[in-house]
Amino acid sequence: MPDIGVFHPQIVHFVVALGIVGVVFRLVSITGLLPWTRQAATVLLLVAAVAAVAAAKSGDQAHGMAERIPGARDAVHEHEEAGEWARNIFLVIGLLEVAGVALRRKAVAAKWLFVASGIVGIAGVAALYEAGEHGGELVYGYAGGIGTRSGNPEDVRRLLIAGLYHEARVAREGGRKEDAARLTDELARQVPDDPGVALLRIESQIQDRNDAQGALAALAVFPVPADDPRLAIRVGILRADAYVAAGHADSARSALTALSQQYPDSRWVQDALTKLP
Repeated sequence: MPDIGVFHPQIVHFVVALGIVGVVFRLVSITGLLPWTRQAATVLLLVAAVAAVAAAKSGDQAHGMAERIPGARDAVHEHEEAGEWARNIFLVIGLLEVAGVALRRKAVAAKWLFVASGIVGIAGVAALYEAGEHGGELVYGYAGGIGTRSGNPEDVRRLLIAGLYHEARVAREGGRKEDAARLTDELARQVPDDPGVALLRIESQIQDRNDAQGALAALAVFPVPADDPRLAIRVGILRADAYVAAGHADSARSALTALSQQYPDSRWVQDALTKLP
């Protein structure tokens, strides 16, 4: 089979959608209420079984990069095992469906084969959920594949930028201000021309370095495009934060009042005014 690892997320979603709908159709068909669901369930479940094989294969081909992420090896193996278990169950379902179709002239035997398919299908849906849960943990908990799946250097760089941003935020919330400042400085070094990152660094001056005067000086020369009200509002609110940190609450109120007159519909400005001491 060719290397289809890059298509693993797309293939997996086909398995989940076709598998769940197919099992629902099979369970409904057993009741006899909607006769058309009998053949529809067979088609969907057979396609889901084939897709499950492709999903497991693509997962094996894609796991190399994720497995090399420090600390992610166990999460990768748990996801693989859950995916292989789901594949095996849907292969059993596929065999039951084929047998049921082959014995369609023997109504009683076919009926019980389809009943068995529905029962095994419930286990299949549970296995899909388990595999999806482990996959979500791998992707969102360990960044398995995020920024690395395409092999594009720009994607990897964006992964680094996101990691620096979130780690700085976590460090700040945990009271590790020196770490937050260091990480923010590195973020600014990685993206020197991004105005949003420049404001994050000024925010770090206020919150992490207790350098309100330095922040005010940086904001005084910060270029704000006339056609970017969101950036102007953010600069104004940061200026008010710097005034408060410097002990000038009246100046902060004046700055925010002027900002609210310029942008009367901004909820951010109103919230900042409400939070003033």
